[in-house]
Amino acid sequence: MPSRIKDECVISIDAGTQSIRACLIDFRGNIIQIVKNNIDPYFSVNPGWAEQDPEYFWKVLARTCKKLMSSLTVKKDSIRGVTLTSQRNTMINLDSDGKPLRPAFIWLDRRKAKPEKWPPLYLRLPMQAVGLYEIALYGIMESEANWIYQNQRDIWDRTEKFLFLSGYLTWRLCGDYVDSTGNQVGYVPFNFKKHEWASDSDFKWKIFHIEKRHLPRLVKPSEWLGTISKQASKETGLPEGLPLIAAAADKACEVLGSGCMSPNIACLSFGTTATIETTNQNYVEIIPFLPSYPSAIPGSYNTEVMIYRGYWMVSWFKQEFCHNEIDLARKKTIAPETLLDKMAGSIPPGSMGLMLQPFWSPGVKVPGSEAKGSIIGFGDVHTKAHVYRAILEGLSYALKEGAIRTEKRNKIKIEKLRVSGGGSQSRTAMQLTADIFNMSAEKPHTYETSALGAAIDAAVGLKIYSDFKSAINSMTRIGEVFDPIPANSRIYNDLFNDVYMKIYKQMKPLYENIRSITNYPPLLER
Repeated sequence: MPSRIKDECVISIDAGTQSIRACLIDFRGNIIQIVKNNIDPYFSVNPGWAEQDPEYFWKVLARTCKKLMSSLTVKKDSIRGVTLTSQRNTMINLDSDGKPLRPAFIWLDRRKAKPEKWPPLYLRLPMQAVGLYEIALYGIMESEANWIYQNQRDIWDRTEKFLFLSGYLTWRLCGDYVDSTGNQVGYVPFNFKKHEWASDSDFKWKIFHIEKRHLPRLVKPSEWLGTISKQASKETGLPEGLPLIAAAADKACEVLGSGCMSPNIACLSFGTTATIETTNQNYVEIIPFLPSYPSAIPGSYNTEVMIYRGYWMVSWFKQEFCHNEIDLARKKTIAPETLLDKMAGSIPPGSMGLMLQPFWSPGVKVPGSEAKGSIIGFGDVHTKAHVYRAILEGLSYALKEGAIRTEKRNKIKIEKLRVSGGGSQSRTAMQLTADIFNMSAEKPHTYETSALGAAIDAAVGLKIYSDFKSAINSMTRIGEVFDPIPANSRIYNDLFNDVYMKIYKQMKPLYENIRSITNYPPLLER
């Protein structure tokens, strides 16, 4: 092993939804040192709004890096570069001086723009015929740019740059408006097939009130974004002139850090949003007209099926129903999730017939925008422990359904499961996932897979490794493996096929009735 691989490292910054981490990672994939600061994900001045001060993200990032640099366990000159991964689709408006004009629009924000007079009637009918119209309408309403244009026109008129959080933090680190193609996941005019801004004739420019001047220059993952500026060095402690290497969004980096670079390996992310993803060389839409996202590997794509609320449901359950467990955990100085995991582990597979469908936030096509969450099968034997396990099982059922869709569209069988994200710390969740999929569930050797994926991009960009295959082989490996228990898998197979897969179809007419009576979820205007 060359000495530079053995002795050198990179700083990988992970700006997630719940925390900002600065990780020192060597070129064998070892986490040498980590500093973590929890963050307030957002504040809300109105129901459904989620915003945060952009300067807050920067200050926490700077404080996190400074703490790492002041307590280094390696020689400073062994650090070859810096790389950055961040939460997706958090948007920031900057003025001509690079100052934020308003709070950041956090990806959890639920407000909607009003539909506008697009598309024209002559396009609307053919778009409806192929199922594209509702997707376009959904994009118009979900666009942060459209909401600001309609409701805060003075701010939009003064907006010089409209950046993802990744682009804003890059601007603060190197003083240039540049971002990675791997971070472009959101409602901007991006060509997901070519990994570049949309062509001038693309209809995306018509449905988003964004001009090309508002957007940053793009580079590919593993390419240089710039170098740490003098001002950033002063605020963060990072050495001035250190290369800043492009990575990708947190989900894409999780996939890379889990060692998934082909469609026969599925990466399950047990995070705030739960996803199942594969990496493809070819562009494949698992759900028609919903794009595959940029991979952390240049020129590749990540197919994705998303359970929007995902392991947020664990936090929701804990907050709403587990005050006693929280108090007990505090007294025992352990995490409440430790008690909840033990509680769920005492419940038999199938939760004694309690079935949950985790559509706490509706989709646009699968499930439809009318969908609501459901729990069925209650009996007098059920306790909150059964409900908690049913949440974990419901999430894995939904991800298994996503796996089936993925295999069908990719035309390649999934042979391996890699599981990352906060929920993978739950042994109960890992075991029931193996049982529900009837496939071994593998945990990467480190929990910090997003940071590791970004470090792999840096390793290739710095020419430590000549290609991604070599970097992945050297920097990723399997930690613990959970094998399916045959008796449990038989129970789950029957519940999945005979109950779970029929719930949505049976409930859909009732969801539509609920929606028409209560206007929740709000009907899409046409």
